[in-house]
Amino acid sequence: MEAFVEPRLSLVDFLRNELELTGSHVGCEHGVCGACSIKVDGNVVRGCLMLASQADGSDILSIEGASDSGSIADLQKAFHERNALQCGFCTPGMLLTSSELLDHNKTPTRTEIREYLSGNYCRCTGYEAIIDAVETVSNDRAGSGRNGKS
Repeated sequence: MEAFVEPRLSLVDFLRNELELTGSHVGCEHGVCGACSIKVDGNVVRGCLMLASQADGSDILSIEGASDSGSIADLQKAFHERNALQCGFCTPGMLLTSSELLDHNKTPTRTEIREYLSGNYCRCTGYEAIIDAVETVSNDRAGSGRNGKS
């Protein structure tokens, strides 16, 4: 898609205000909470720190796109089943970051999951249920061969 954007418009504000893709949230506006996480060219970035104009020519994947494609369906299911969400404000960022982790490390340890998610804040659930959910998906994918193992 092509669009004219103001030079100072952040990527997350462009997605939310111009495209009405409101799944990514604006929390701290300083890049520390992870609520605004978006995938740009396959890597999770903080949408509040990236200008929309910097994304010119890039492949952008919002939480809506990841959900619609089914690529995070097992993570969404595990978050629900493991009670890894309450208010949902952090959930889109947690899901995209967890997806990126599992793309790079098919069978992370709990410590590796914890470290990878350390830049995403949750004020409701604590983190154990989130770590449980990611570990469950990793184990399920390993058992199904989806992560490249038989």
